Amino acid sequence: MNPDYLCVLCGKNELHILGFDFTSAPSRIKPITCAQAQFESGELHVNAVLRLPTFAAFETALGQSGAWVAGFDFPFSQPRRLIEALGWPTEWVELITLVSAMGKEAFEAEIRRYSDSRPAGDKLHRRLVDARANAISPMKLDFVPVGKMFFQGAPRLLAAGLNILPCHPTSDNRVALEVYPALINQRLSYKQDTVARHTDQHTSARAALLDMMMSPMLLDTYGFTLKLDSAVIQASVEDKSGDTLDAVLCAVQAAWTATVPDYGIPPDCDPLEGWISDPLLL
Repeated sequence: MNPDYLCVLCGKNELHILGFDFTSAPSRIKPITCAQAQFESGELHVNAVLRLPTFAAFETALGQSGAWVAGFDFPFSQPRRLIEALGWPTEWVELITLVSAMGKEAFEAEIRRYSDSRPAGDKLHRRLVDARANAISPMKLDFVPVGKMFFQGAPRLLAAGLNILPCHPTSDNRVALEVYPALINQRLSYKQDTVARHTDQHTSARAALLDMMMSPMLLDTYGFTLKLDSAVIQASVEDKSGDTLDAVLCAVQAAWTATVPDYGIPPDCDPLEGWISDPLLL
């Protein structure tokens, strides 16, 4: 049982929530985006969005004192099938330590070499949770380079000493969970056909999704209501990259984990591969 579960539901404590929209190459033009929120008495209040233009800034954000729960939109691990085929460690900490020590170029070269050796249609494996979430393979290095995001993100989570679930549980009160904001878009878009699936492409679609998130629809699905400061609403609508909105969605998914047992991670989850926490995957 999530130790914050009862105190959040009964309103006796306020829990800090973070949502990170990640990039494998942060810059001032394309920073890592962090939504900051407070969760209390059944309401998630997103009060600020930070722009983190460097990995150093990201590491500083990870180092802030707890208790908090954070959702990160990058894969925490690789498919077990790949790991075993390459003879990599099947214990997560050892895996991440090895990958980090390899260096970026060697890691990418090994993934490409393996993929190139595979037959067409079986080049990029997916984890069990990727298949359930209809997410792309964490091996992917091009166009949507989630493999590069894994390489840059997972070792930094480990170095920060977080409670990384389900890959590396610790007693730390800073909880890191993998989330996938596209699942919120899929669920709400399914209920209302007027919202484009790729909401980051159109200002009106981003505004429509925000309206639905602050309607009873979110309460029905995630069990709480959402409040956004006016500056957060404006940034979420106007940010054409969609990164601000995605950071808010990550915070929503992170907050949901604080209201359910085991942070929404099923008991039969493979801790080597990790899990994406969202009610759609239960």
